[in-house]
Amino acid sequence: MSLLSLTAPPGWSMCSALYILIVLLPEAKTDGLNATVIRNGGGSQCGEYTNQVMENGMCRLVATLPQLDERRCPDMFRCTDEVSYWLHENEERTQQIMALKETISELQEELRNHRHRIKVLELQSEERVHLNISLEQRFHELELHYAEATTLLHLQGTLILDLQNQLHNLTLLVDKVKRSPGCLINIVRPNPLMNVHDALHPEIQHVRNCPIDCASIYHNGVRRSGLYTVVPSLAGMPVEVYCDMDTDGGGWTVIQRRFDGSVSFDRNWRDYRDGFGELHSEFWLGNDHIHDLSTQGDYSLRIDLEDWSSKHKHALYQSFSVEDEEHQYRLHVSGFSGTVQDSFSWYHDKQGFSTPDSGNICAEISHGGWWYNQCFYAYLNGVYYRGGHYTPKGRGPLGPDGIVWHSWKDSDYYSLRKVSMMIRPRSFQSRSSP
Repeated sequence: MSLLSLTAPPGWSMCSALYILIVLLPEAKTDGLNATVIRNGGGSQCGEYTNQVMENGMCRLVATLPQLDERRCPDMFRCTDEVSYWLHENEERTQQIMALKETISELQEELRNHRHRIKVLELQSEERVHLNISLEQRFHELELHYAEATTLLHLQGTLILDLQNQLHNLTLLVDKVKRSPGCLINIVRPNPLMNVHDALHPEIQHVRNCPIDCASIYHNGVRRSGLYTVVPSLAGMPVEVYCDMDTDGGGWTVIQRRFDGSVSFDRNWRDYRDGFGELHSEFWLGNDHIHDLSTQGDYSLRIDLEDWSSKHKHALYQSFSVEDEEHQYRLHVSGFSGTVQDSFSWYHDKQGFSTPDSGNICAEISHGGWWYNQCFYAYLNGVYYRGGHYTPKGRGPLGPDGIVWHSWKDSDYYSLRKVSMMIRPRSFQSRSSP
């Protein structure tokens, strides 16, 4: 066996130093070495080669050369080209391995970056989930707060509205008291200890100082027409009225007035019961109030009429009263006199009151409330037709519906310009102003 040791030229980059062992044996043995056997395509002359990285970092090359016939060692330099070829191949493979290692290192680094990004995304996702849960909880809390605030706001609005209504009512009462001279209202409700008479009329003894109508105000020395508060003796509740202190000696409580068509009289039962319109303008005082006023004594009724040529006439009835709602506000009117022919008492006396919503066909056709018979000869709550004359082809094609006093023009299709109804005690006597 022949063993040779060589140093690698500077161009060999595999190892810093190279030891070459050439063993002249029939068969190559590499016991004790962690060797790699490499066979080249041209190894028929140069045998087999093995290489090993030693502990000191050196490369150890062992070449087993074939035995020649003359039993001499072959020329190892004849195999230099093959060794160079092997070293070149080995260098390329080493470079490929290093490139692969670098690629693997880059891939590992990229994998770590991806894992880091995934971790960051997971944390962000957890934060978003937590944030979403927090937002949902906050939104739910806000919804509850909003519902509570809405309820409180609604309650506050209701209370404010109620307070405003109470303030308005108190203001009206204060105004009524201011316009009610010498009146002290002290209403007492019935109780079991009262006698029969007091139980039927418990307020009478407590409102005697209050004017019961405009005639009372007149006798208290007030002679100016305007708005005043009266307390009918049977009702015991204050009512604001318009007092006419000028017509025929004054003392009249006005219960109805029309003069410009500014107020619609096509109203329902409730409106006619409670009253509507403005006391300074057109109005209906209200059937309840008319009943309370007209049944506390003997009252007369005066109706003033004016047409579109400014001609004025009136009708006077010595007796006038209206029953309560239970009896449909039945009319009692009689004792006619005046400057116009009667179209009211002879046809409408003893008739109940009807409105368009009460089922009376006359009220529906005539568009207003009145003491209808079949249907009317006098009707002061009708449609206000400007100019006076109107035809059945107008708003009321089924029949007349204007402000009618039939005997004025002997026609149901002439609507008056101004009308008013007012009452005062039959025994009223006017006095000279002091």
